[in-house]
Amino acid sequence: MFSRLKIFTGRANVELAEEVAKFAGIPLGDMEIFKFSNDESFVKINDNVRGTDVFIIQPTCCPVNDNLMELLIMIDAFKRASAQRINCVIPYYGYARSDKKDQPRIPITAKLVADLITQAGAHRVITMDLHADQIQGFFNIPVDHLYSIPIFARYFKTILSADNLVVVSPDSGGANRARALAKRLNCGLAIGDKRRQGNSDQTELLNIIGDVNGKEAILFDDIIDTGGSLVKVATALEKFGAKKIYAASVHGVLSGKAVSNLENSPIEKLFITNSIPLNEKKKACSKIVQLSIAEMLAIAIKKVHIEESISILFR
Repeated sequence: MFSRLKIFTGRANVELAEEVAKFAGIPLGDMEIFKFSNDESFVKINDNVRGTDVFIIQPTCCPVNDNLMELLIMIDAFKRASAQRINCVIPYYGYARSDKKDQPRIPITAKLVADLITQAGAHRVITMDLHADQIQGFFNIPVDHLYSIPIFARYFKTILSADNLVVVSPDSGGANRARALAKRLNCGLAIGDKRRQGNSDQTELLNIIGDVNGKEAILFDDIIDTGGSLVKVATALEKFGAKKIYAASVHGVLSGKAVSNLENSPIEKLFITNSIPLNEKKKACSKIVQLSIAEMLAIAIKKVHIEESISILFR
């Protein structure tokens, strides 16, 4: 049934790819990827992939442009090697926050990236927790959009009691995401509300809409980048009487001073998935806990290969 299924990985998150391959029971394909001295990337597929169903695991995380270009070159290599179908497994979709033209004379880079992947020769994309759902519509090929909420919900049920729990969205934009987690945990919901006092250049104030007093709060967002906004909301939660404050983000970008911001915040633990690899400094932070998405991706890959529904992953 799976004899024509092959899984390959770029260099963006090899550890995750190895874990996915282990859950799928399919060894990673043999491929060489390196850079010439002039900084040009090179890909060579050492396995025969003619007529096969290829899945490339490659999040477009930091270094974003290198990993994106590497993905495009891999797609082209598989196309020219006569793979029957090329599926891109992109757990973290870089440039996702550039999804609309909200200022004059700026690009919609999320759409550009979708066009590049499609034109390179991809037949399908499997991704997870896109910053904006409409990005699926940027592609002219099928997109399977997975969600990590079931993974977080299962984990939180083992370590926290729903009786005194509240899920908090940092802003109104992420309210639906937080509401979905709160529903699974059968607990309350609160939303951060950013306001400015007086003129727009004055200090930003933050209100919390919802009851957090005396409760254990889970701040839930799709991406944590520098962590500045999340820490501000956590500080406000502390001010409004939250008993304990946890944070959960699907994609741990953790750029700049994110680790120090986290360590100096009232957040007790930050739960993230392994959609993006952590360097040694980030792994050493006692506040960061990674949850694996490997089994979910392995199931999705096998279901897509045999053309079965992946709805089981949303339950």
